[in-house]
Amino acid sequence: MTRIGIDLGGTKIEIVALDADGRELLRRRVATPQGDYAATVRTVAALVHDAEGTIGRRASVGVGTPGSMSRLTGCLRNANSTCLNGKPLQNDLEAALDRPVRLANDANCFAMSEAVDGAGAGAETVFGVILGTGVGGGVVVHGRLLVGANAIAGEWGHSPLPLPDADDRPLPPCYCGRAGCVETYLSGPGLAADHARRHGGTADAAMIAARALAGDPACEASLRRYEARLARALAVVVNLLDPDVIVLGGGLSKLDRLYRHVPDLWTAYIFSDQVATRLLPARHGDSSGVRGAAWLWGVT
Repeated sequence: MTRIGIDLGGTKIEIVALDADGRELLRRRVATPQGDYAATVRTVAALVHDAEGTIGRRASVGVGTPGSMSRLTGCLRNANSTCLNGKPLQNDLEAALDRPVRLANDANCFAMSEAVDGAGAGAETVFGVILGTGVGGGVVVHGRLLVGANAIAGEWGHSPLPLPDADDRPLPPCYCGRAGCVETYLSGPGLAADHARRHGGTADAAMIAARALAGDPACEASLRRYEARLARALAVVVNLLDPDVIVLGGGLSKLDRLYRHVPDLWTAYIFSDQVATRLLPARHGDSSGVRGAAWLWGVT
């Protein structure tokens, strides 16, 4: 079986074709038509048809999107590419491609990729985490993506940060309308905002990490607060889901220190006499989203 995956991003649309063993047959990338829903659908369809012409066969199609499909309306919601919101994207793509199409949130696609043949390969339960401009998550159990009754399984970034203390207050407002969401602390902008509140300046997450490595005490303190918050937030996931593996992706996942420090910190909050859950970086890196979209059609 040949599988095509599409990563529908705000600035680029990427396509990959995989053979039955996950070997990459083709990869291409084009700019996303900004603010134009109809042109976006046409672009995806053209990419699929061109790819099939190149590889010489018809393929299944999975699409990773920002936001998620509403079970109530059948339309996309919560996408930062706002022209997609309120649109029946799955139905329109199926009509344009004349076949069933599977859609999933981009964080779910990341989790799927890492569970199938990434850092979580062979594990029964994998929780995939995106730590980037936003914070997202996805759950894969026995190779199957867990979507949930409301299609929000894994939406970890918009849960409240557990056990907020004086360092965490006042609770930062979130674009979702709530305050104190995990995303407001653990995203790249969240780390930068926390550092600015405490120490001033305009350093972004990458600069904070580099300066901490060079011995800057303020940046080191900001990263230690970040690690403590990540440990608390992931401890809730371990207590609730008890995954074999938690895989980190996104820009902040490149901080090697997270894999040393966070497992030492989360033990205090996990309801067990031992913690066997492994915390690992993504194997496929930035390619996980588009590969996971292809794997939405399963591995058998």
